[in-house]
Amino acid sequence: MPSRPRLRPRPGAAAAAAALVTLALAGCVPNAGSARALSVKMTDTGCAVSAATATSGSVAFSLTNAGTDVNEFEILADDKLRIVGEKENVTPGQTVSFVAQLEPGTYYTACKFQQVGAPVGLAEFTVTGDKVAVTGDTKKLTAKAVTGYVAYVRSQTAELLPAVTTFVAAYEKGDDSAARALYASTRAHYERIEPTAEAFGDLDPKIDYREVDATADGLSWTGFHRIEKDLWPPTAGALNADGADAATGWSPSTPAQRTVFGQGLIRDVQKLSTLVSAKSFSVTLADISNGAIGLLDEVASSKITGEEDWWSHTDLSDFAANVQGAQVAFGNVTALATASGSAGTKLVATITKEFAALDGLLARYGSIDAGFTPYDQVTDAQRKELSDQVNALAEPLSRLTHTVLGVAAG
Repeated sequence: MPSRPRLRPRPGAAAAAAALVTLALAGCVPNAGSARALSVKMTDTGCAVSAATATSGSVAFSLTNAGTDVNEFEILADDKLRIVGEKENVTPGQTVSFVAQLEPGTYYTACKFQQVGAPVGLAEFTVTGDKVAVTGDTKKLTAKAVTGYVAYVRSQTAELLPAVTTFVAAYEKGDDSAARALYASTRAHYERIEPTAEAFGDLDPKIDYREVDATADGLSWTGFHRIEKDLWPPTAGALNADGADAATGWSPSTPAQRTVFGQGLIRDVQKLSTLVSAKSFSVTLADISNGAIGLLDEVASSKITGEEDWWSHTDLSDFAANVQGAQVAFGNVTALATASGSAGTKLVATITKEFAALDGLLARYGSIDAGFTPYDQVTDAQRKELSDQVNALAEPLSRLTHTVLGVAAG
């Protein structure tokens, strides 16, 4: 593929490398935790846990699949995104045991019927008691970080595929109102894990290139942003992000062309799902921490400027999804950063504080679920405020990889 003289850089790619280090996600230290296993009834539409609380330490669950197809059980962090424990491939009629090492705090339990789509039966789960003393070595903490992040990537991809299928169905049949309503929330699953997608050659260009990106690289323009321009067609005299006449070389897609673009997007997302679901798929520790940094770079380079969703002005949704993805990546390596010593502990506290400030600022404009203020209605002063907070987070976050890998920042 030719080099990319693009308007904005993409964050560093996560490598698809050696076989995944398996880990039961039961933590690094033994602790009696709950005296008796909590029962979980998994169905096609529900996920009933016998209790909503447990004591910190090793929490045991007895999972019974009372549904009609394969299911999985997940324990999510308080952001409802980061997976702190999961048990996959529970078949109908099967009862299996699962143990997770849980610190005090708020979590959410859920199931994922057929292991695709959004979590089912999401319910708050509270862990009380004392903080668990982590005495595991770096190797164990690394394995846990990798396992947790790979699970997150697979979960987001499993939600992306059915969301894209529904979005494309509306687009292909010409229900533009429905497709426009689904566009931003569908993309969020992709934007959270974009660095991983970029590891797989031409998949990111096919799925997420803007018109100016494809033109610069001499590629056919496909994917989300090609469909975006159909759904929000430019008016007379409108310009592309590079200042060129938006109508030059472009016309609204015919129904047949919509089918080509829509099915192409589904096919490419399916390929991504297959690749991350493979047993050989993994990431390195550096991929995780650099992925967090890269996602924030993506915000600074294109979302702040409004270049990403040029026609729909849904940039704040992508902005928020990038930030969420960065937070999840960061959350998976915080134990390692803290284990590096007092400097690492201080860095984690600073990054956590700046993430919270950015989350609070974004919340003024909406949410991914409810929708955000269109970005063309966000003033220059407001954009600068957002940019300043991104920069405030970027500085400490830029030191994360050095800290996690135990290398002194230069």
